[in-house]
Amino acid sequence: MDDGSPAPDSPPVVESETKRESGHPFYALSPDDPSYQTFIASLDYLGGEDIARIRDAISYADQAHANQVRFSGEPYVTHPLAVASVVAAWRMDADAVCAALLHDVLEDTGAAKADLAERFNPAIAELVDGLSKLDKIEFSSYREAQAENFRKMLLAMARDLRVVLIKLADRYHNLSTMSAIRPDKRRRIARETLEIYAPIANRLGLNKMFRDLQDTSFCLIHPMRARVLARAVAAYQGNNKELITRIQDNILHKMQEVGVTAQVFGREKSLYSIYIKMVEKHRAFAQIQDIYGFRVILADIPGCYLALGALHALYKPVPGKFKDYIAIPKANGYQSLHTTLIGPTGMPLEVQLRTEEMHHVAQEGVAAHWLYKDAVHSGADLQIRTHKWLHSLLEMQSGDSSEFFENVKIDLFPDDVYVFTPKGLIISLPQGATPVDMAYAIHTDIGNRCLAVRINHELAPLRSELQNGDLVEIITAAHANPNPAWLSYVKTGRARSRIRHFLRTVHNEESAALGEQLLNQELISLGVDPASVPATAWEHLIKASGNHSIKDVFTDIGLGKRLAPVAARRLLADDTVTVPTRSGTLVIRGAEGMAIQLANCCQPIPGDPIIGSIKKGQGLVVHTHDCPVIRKSRKHEPHKWIDVEWEPAPGHLFDVRIAIEVKSARGILGQVASAISNSGSNIENVTMEGDTEKQFNHLHFVIQVSSRSHLAQVMHNLRRIHNVIRINRIHHPEHKA
Repeated sequence: MDDGSPAPDSPPVVESETKRESGHPFYALSPDDPSYQTFIASLDYLGGEDIARIRDAISYADQAHANQVRFSGEPYVTHPLAVASVVAAWRMDADAVCAALLHDVLEDTGAAKADLAERFNPAIAELVDGLSKLDKIEFSSYREAQAENFRKMLLAMARDLRVVLIKLADRYHNLSTMSAIRPDKRRRIARETLEIYAPIANRLGLNKMFRDLQDTSFCLIHPMRARVLARAVAAYQGNNKELITRIQDNILHKMQEVGVTAQVFGREKSLYSIYIKMVEKHRAFAQIQDIYGFRVILADIPGCYLALGALHALYKPVPGKFKDYIAIPKANGYQSLHTTLIGPTGMPLEVQLRTEEMHHVAQEGVAAHWLYKDAVHSGADLQIRTHKWLHSLLEMQSGDSSEFFENVKIDLFPDDVYVFTPKGLIISLPQGATPVDMAYAIHTDIGNRCLAVRINHELAPLRSELQNGDLVEIITAAHANPNPAWLSYVKTGRARSRIRHFLRTVHNEESAALGEQLLNQELISLGVDPASVPATAWEHLIKASGNHSIKDVFTDIGLGKRLAPVAARRLLADDTVTVPTRSGTLVIRGAEGMAIQLANCCQPIPGDPIIGSIKKGQGLVVHTHDCPVIRKSRKHEPHKWIDVEWEPAPGHLFDVRIAIEVKSARGILGQVASAISNSGSNIENVTMEGDTEKQFNHLHFVIQVSSRSHLAQVMHNLRRIHNVIRINRIHHPEHKA
């Protein structure tokens, strides 16, 4: 589809073509057109019946776009013909070629999907529909429309991989014909390509297209920088031409010495990769040494390893710069041996060794399955892995398109690490991934029940970054649940999506239970037994609130989106009922979960007099009666506060802060810690401050206790230590002893 999208933060409109002034259709293509003839000649891999269908698709597209021209003034049909030419170069099937020719007719010409299905076939109609943008005026911004369009494209990809290949061919041609589009739009489309489409091409193993998309986008975003850098690369190549030729000849001669048949090619880094390296490493062009590399193509896998040994004998290898992607392929199917050598002048040389088949897959990725008959097995294996990734996208769906968009973008990072399970299974994860990412990569239930991890047989924090070759054992427990803090360090979109889904579900369940409790308490305070309320009254309340069920009403009350007194009045359909400003006391255990939160400022524990307030989106927040943070609110807004009391619930522990002043003495910290532990309390955190004369120390602990009486027992045991001078409970961090 032609990229004539609107500027950011404005509703999407179609402005990718202009209408001819003549009121009648015209035909832009003829059988004598050179581009038409070249395209038909490229279809020699297809049968006569398929070519006839493709000719029909060209005719249909020509008529559908008859009154349209591109911004450059060319007939619009030249664009779908160019896209189809890229698809045909991949030797894809006739349906894919037809869909490429017709990819804009639904969006731009008013043609119906049913018409395409009837004239061609339903498969082609589905492909074209998957490629069509959404045109919904209710989108509030371009960003929102982009996210929803992206979601639709990826879900279509999950059903049929050909969708993304045609889409990439579409974007590839659009980028190469941007000269007639205004600069700000060129830059926006190029940035979108760098952010989304180039990483997708890389994820699918389309290396050549990946590099082309990056370099073209770079030239559109920074034209001056690209021109200067291109001149510098050309000058470097000219100045080192003799050296490069000598190295290439040396490698080829060495291959002949060891009896290996090989082809040796020089290869220069892409402009964009050189630019990114200069930016990230803060280096000038003259300081970038690995601008030029070499690729050695061999007959078979044993030849690759034999050639590697020969190269290491020819030039010294750089330690730690060898990667074996043949034994452990990248997630996108890429296979090669990579090594870095010290060349004749001391400059590093990057060398890639691969077979012919690996080279085809490296250049064309999933398209190699269609393009090369001898790559069927590799292509099929790659397609299986690609489909597995695409179907994993379906699991990331949520109601928010932007969230889905961000989750998928996270998964498009190109660098991978490879880790092992205790059974020897290899798991591929993005760089910086943690054990939590690995747990969710294995199975959602493993992630949700993840409790701890052993990395290389040693216990490690769940936030540890995994390294290549790590042996990772995930430890699970039936009672374990995802921690919201995981969202701050997980790297994969799958893990982030699954954690958010769990937290949303659990939060809503707990909020519904709290809301039901609050509403029942309100009804009882009005002298009404909740069980006696007729079903019709509940139905009226659901209808009046705009919810779908009574559980949704409870959830809104628990989240603070709806007030229990108002809901009770509507339920009784009697606005004259006087609702007391204070309802009965709400009983809590303090361990209900996210719907009831114990305020961090005062850290209430069982036995403390407590009071609560419903906060929108947070549920019930519980404070101690004397918490200094809430004094002003309790005085000026007493109606917002609910009396709360503790229900005995043995087995639960609560955080509490204590401050201890001690005389400086050898081993005093150990004595204090031992007394706390012997009192049945856990130490969560400890800090220590000394005075300038080093006579006293101030210890600040966060410990876990089951109740106020348990805390009293802990403090009693601490006072028995000879060097302890004073102990205080800290109700607020700013009010220390």
